[in-house]
Amino acid sequence: MADKSADSSAELTNFVQGLLQQMSARFQVMSDNIVHKIDDMGAKIDNLEATIAELLEQAGQEQQQPAAGSKEHS
Repeated sequence: MADKSADSSAELTNFVQGLLQQMSARFQVMSDNIVHKIDDMGAKIDNLEATIAELLEQAGQEQQQPAAGSKEHS
């Protein structure tokens, strides 16, 4: 009887260890995916900031050019 109890205890221990390993692997994959998505989002934000800066620069240049042209006509 003690052997049967020890066997079922060992099986339960192995089962729990297997579950913990699976959970750990899944959490690692999820963590890696989250970090990857955050990196992608950071790159997109950097590109957006660069595009906004370019647009602001272009808008500033366009505002200066018509203003100079309108002064000549006045």
